Amino acid sequence: MRLSRAFVPTLRQVPADAEAVSHKLLVRAGFIRQLASGLYLFLPLGWRVMEKIHAIIRQEMQRIGAQEMFLTVLHPADLWQKTGRWYEIGDEMFRLKDRTGRQMCLGMTHEEVMAWLASREIKSYRDLPQIWYQIQTKLRDEARPKSGIMRTREFIMKDSYSFDMDEEGLERSYQLHIEAYNRIFTRCGLRYYQVESDPGMMGGATAHEFMAPSPAGEDDVAICDGCGYKANVELAKSIPEGLQPQQWEFEEVHTPDRRTVQEVSEFLGIEPKYFIKSLLYFTDSRPILVLIRGDQDLQERKLQRAVGGPVRAASRQEVEQTLGVEAGFIGPHEQQIELIADESLKEGVFVSGANRPHYHVKGLRPGVHFNPRWADLHVAKEGDRCIHCGSPLRIERVIEIGNIFKLGTKYSEPLKATFLDEQGRERLIIMGSYGIGPARVMAAAVEQCHDENGIIWPISIAPYEVMVLPLNMNHPETVETSESLYNRLLSEGFETIIDDRPERAGVKFKDADLIGIPLQVVVGEKALQEGHVEIKVRKTGERFRVSPEKVPERLRELRDNLMPPIKN
Repeated sequence: MRLSRAFVPTLRQVPADAEAVSHKLLVRAGFIRQLASGLYLFLPLGWRVMEKIHAIIRQEMQRIGAQEMFLTVLHPADLWQKTGRWYEIGDEMFRLKDRTGRQMCLGMTHEEVMAWLASREIKSYRDLPQIWYQIQTKLRDEARPKSGIMRTREFIMKDSYSFDMDEEGLERSYQLHIEAYNRIFTRCGLRYYQVESDPGMMGGATAHEFMAPSPAGEDDVAICDGCGYKANVELAKSIPEGLQPQQWEFEEVHTPDRRTVQEVSEFLGIEPKYFIKSLLYFTDSRPILVLIRGDQDLQERKLQRAVGGPVRAASRQEVEQTLGVEAGFIGPHEQQIELIADESLKEGVFVSGANRPHYHVKGLRPGVHFNPRWADLHVAKEGDRCIHCGSPLRIERVIEIGNIFKLGTKYSEPLKATFLDEQGRERLIIMGSYGIGPARVMAAAVEQCHDENGIIWPISIAPYEVMVLPLNMNHPETVETSESLYNRLLSEGFETIIDDRPERAGVKFKDADLIGIPLQVVVGEKALQEGHVEIKVRKTGERFRVSPEKVPERLRELRDNLMPPIKN
């Protein structure tokens, strides 16, 4: 490809609405353009990167025996109604009606369609196991699209689905996907973690996410360097800072106009960790008083799992109507509604609201003054101890790049996806679901691989491997040598682009670094007089003087060194 003919609209200015590094650099380097909120166009260089990622995904999916297909984006509503997700998913789903008035939706994911297909085509145990996958457009009406191509309303997903006879088969399919994902993300040049996660709207019993460390991420993971435990903070368990024994007797304390933990803590001179926060929540059917330690935060996803459904925090008016006291003075003792408490409150002596205005109680003991249902409800924090080995946890910001779910029979049961076993008995197909966001892989690569000058692409997903840079297009020998190298590199299998524009050397250097091609071959008039050209490695900044005849050989060595090591 010749840069003089290519559509690579680089920009010198940072886009005003861009915050994430990947958003800024992908726009500036001419890889993407925004059409509307959450809608992005992939320009030629950007699409080459996406196609590289797709190729790696296809190779590794085929390696585990997965078969590619292509499903529709437009789905009939009745499939989603049968599984219940039509009613569970809110405004994120794009819904419409066709000309006959039939309800339809635009696919956010394809569990329903895949289960529908399996229900019609899989008849016998002889048809199992199966792994089907696609690379397809998805649509989600994100309330707050942000971070460029990381959170959008239209996006491409690789989603695969496994179909097995039993849980043992599902476990094999699950492990095959873990192996494939490890190879995919390693080949794409990413640093990543596999962490325990919440199944969320996908359902099922077990789920893991693949997370790329980056300050631009939207998720946090808790990591133990002692034993290797890793989990999304929505799920992560931890042991908070310990409490010292206290000999407080049960008594009411006047706390005029002090409502928050911080206010009462300062007024009484008692650390927040000795307080109980009492928070009123509502499920679909009942109120629940949630108890959390004063120095901890409630993780609502954990609460949802504990109560078995969605929850919402009560308003101040609802607190007074339900409990008869204003927020800030609520305590767990003498309550008539259901109590659920974080496990960090199981032992100790605490301070909490007295259930009357401007008073708190001191000397509150679990099991004596209140008897809740216990659950892990708090958010794991930096410095908490690991539940497995006791080492301190650290919290790291990450980008979700993939996820895997053991769905079980969540979709096969309502959509009647069954098979006949060896005894002729009808049984439900056991399913798994496995996703990768190629655009998120692309953005994560930029977030992890850049400097002040621009992108530094991992060579495996770079739009081109080599850029030839003739510094003076008015110098015949420079042009002739550059053209000769360009054609030779193409003939020897290098993905090569030449900057044959009549621009100053400084402009070419800046664009080359901004675009981030891994290997640059700089052809200058002075260097040619000395019998060499210069090869620059974008990642390290290393420069090598090489005779023009030796350029392909040296580039091959450098390319091999830049390729991420893969275990077979």
